Amino acid sequence: MIDWQPAGEPSIPARQQPALALEYGRSRDAVDADLLRDTGLLAGLSPDSLVSPFQYLQQLSNTLRVLASPDTSFMLGQLLLPGHDGAASHALVQAPNLRVLLQTLCRHHARLTPLLRPRFEHWGEVALVYWIDAYGAPGIRPALVEMHMTALVGLCRWLGGERLPWRFCFNRAAPRHVEQHHVHLGTELRFGCQLDAMLIPASWLDRPWPRANEVASRLAQQAAALEAPRAPGLLAALYDYLLTNVRAAPTLERTAADFGVSPATFKRHLLRHHTHFQGELDHVRTHVALWLLQVERADNEEVARYLGFHDAANFRRSFKRWTGLTPGPIRAAMGGELGWFAGLQGTAGG
Repeated sequence: MIDWQPAGEPSIPARQQPALALEYGRSRDAVDADLLRDTGLLAGLSPDSLVSPFQYLQQLSNTLRVLASPDTSFMLGQLLLPGHDGAASHALVQAPNLRVLLQTLCRHHARLTPLLRPRFEHWGEVALVYWIDAYGAPGIRPALVEMHMTALVGLCRWLGGERLPWRFCFNRAAPRHVEQHHVHLGTELRFGCQLDAMLIPASWLDRPWPRANEVASRLAQQAAALEAPRAPGLLAALYDYLLTNVRAAPTLERTAADFGVSPATFKRHLLRHHTHFQGELDHVRTHVALWLLQVERADNEEVARYLGFHDAANFRRSFKRWTGLTPGPIRAAMGGELGWFAGLQGTAGG
């Protein structure tokens, strides 16, 4: 049975990320009553208590609304990593290079970044980190993405002793003002993409960081592995499940059974997360199709066969419904994206 964490069940230590967000709000002269409105936490954050993801999301939504500042999500991101979650946070700090850092972050994401699940991919000269919603927060997803990207950029800069040449793709239209993106992330930004992602030349993955210590890193990883695992959010677990089984044409009934609930109950859980099964399946299919089209350079017929469509025309129609574009422009756009990214390759060893 698939292990997952309901969004309404307390699981996030109040003394960690919620407390840091609350202190930041207070530092900007906001009052607790406004920052904690509708969270059920108006009595305050008890140091030994747990907060549900829904409560934490509501707190962040309040903070963004009350402060009404374009830098809030980025400033909150600076507080996020390495965090204060014991062995998992220590394992991040002891990572000897970017590859180990990203592997550690993905392995312990339910502790370190419970609201968004990072996924790390590497092919050829390109490394990619993209972010998946774990609990369903469509209203503040852009802010969450900015928050988590800023957190990773800041941690890498601290551990690496320099600003890494990240480039950023956003699954949203360009905001009216991008000054804060430039300040906290840099100027290499693309909007209107099909996923929220960070790209970097793969040559940076294994560069030893100034404080690298393989023995300390290994001991920290072992200690983190001994801690009781924390289950991921429903949408993060579902994404992983669907990605693993996408070629088998997963159904609601089969998926619900593997998650240990009835189809009706599973549908209700997804509704509480502001989504539905077909939407999540199409989301995964979109990402797989993008990978096949853009990285594997597959044609429409090959993608259609991989995803279980009867023919290329059927796939083409579905892909347009998912993305608003046909595969041709997407394939051409990725040529542009790789060209944009390739311009960085010459600086990879600098």
